[in-house]
Amino acid sequence: MTTGLTVLVPCFNEGAQVEVAHRELAEALGGIGELEILFVDDGSTDDSLDRIRRLAGTDPRVAYVSFTRNFGLDAVMDAGVRYARHPWTVQCDADLQVPPAEIWSLLAKAAEGYDVVFGERQGRRDPLLRRIGSRVMHGAARRVFGIDMPRGASTFRLVRTGVARTIMDLRLPWFIPAVPLIGARYAVTPVAHRPRTAGRSRLRPVRLAAHALELFFGFSWRPLTAVYATAILGLAAALALALTGNPFPPVHLLLTGLTLAALGVVARYAHRLLRETSPVRRYYVRESNLPLRPEDTLTGGLPCPPPPARP
Repeated sequence: MTTGLTVLVPCFNEGAQVEVAHRELAEALGGIGELEILFVDDGSTDDSLDRIRRLAGTDPRVAYVSFTRNFGLDAVMDAGVRYARHPWTVQCDADLQVPPAEIWSLLAKAAEGYDVVFGERQGRRDPLLRRIGSRVMHGAARRVFGIDMPRGASTFRLVRTGVARTIMDLRLPWFIPAVPLIGARYAVTPVAHRPRTAGRSRLRPVRLAAHALELFFGFSWRPLTAVYATAILGLAAALALALTGNPFPPVHLLLTGLTLAALGVVARYAHRLLRETSPVRRYYVRESNLPLRPEDTLTGGLPCPPPPARP
C-alpha cells in the first residue's frame, strides 16, 4: 500500500494555493515509491495553470490535465480517475482542510482489504450552514429516500482506480452512494479537519440544494412512486367532486398545483434518463503533460501549443 498512488487535486482559480498543496503533499507522502500528484484544472481563469506548469517542469511526479472551460467537479473526478497512472487514487482538495498526512490513515485502512476508504472529518471546521445542510441532506437520503449512504463519508477518499472508473462509466451524479450500489467493499475512518486558510468554498446554499436534488432523484425512485399515489388520490378527489356537483375552487387550485408538481418530478426523471444515455462528453481538455485520448480534445488528439504565460 506504499506504492502506486495518484493524488487527485481538483483545481479552479487556486492561485498560490497550488504551490502550497504541492509542497505539503510532497512532504507528507515522500515515503511512497511511486507517487503521482495529478492536478485537474477545471478551466481556471487566473494563473493557476501557469503555476501548475512550473511545478510539472521541476517535479516529475506532477501531472496535469486542464479543461477548455469550467465543467464542474463531476468532470474533474471523471478525468482524474481516467488519467491516473497508479492502482490507487486519493482525492485531496487544494484547500487542504484535511491535512495530506491523513492519507496514510486511508492507506492503512485500505490494507485491510477495502476497495474504497472514506475519511470522516472529526471536529468539522466548515461554516454552520454547510454542516447543517450536509447533515440534513444525508439524513433525508437514508431515512426518506432509502438511499444507502455510508455514514460520515466525505470527498476525502481513497479508491482503487479501476473501481472509480467503473463508477464513472455509470454516469451517476454522486460518487458516495454509487460505492455500495455496485457492491464495492468500503470503510469509513476518522481523519482530522482544519479551518480553511485559503480561497472559499464553492458549495453555496443554492449549489447544496442542487446537489441534494441530484442525490435524491439520481438514486431513489420514491419521489416517482409518490407522484403515482398523488395522481390516484387527485383523480379520486376530482371524480368525487364531479359526482357531487360541488366543484370547490380551492380544491381545484390544489389539484392544479399537485399536477404541476408531479410534472416537475416526472421531468426530473426524464432528465436523469437522458443524462445517463447522453453521448455528450463531460469535459474537453485544452492542455496536459500526459498522453491524451483523442476523444477528450477538440483537436482530435493533435497537439495544441500551450497559451502564453500570464505576465
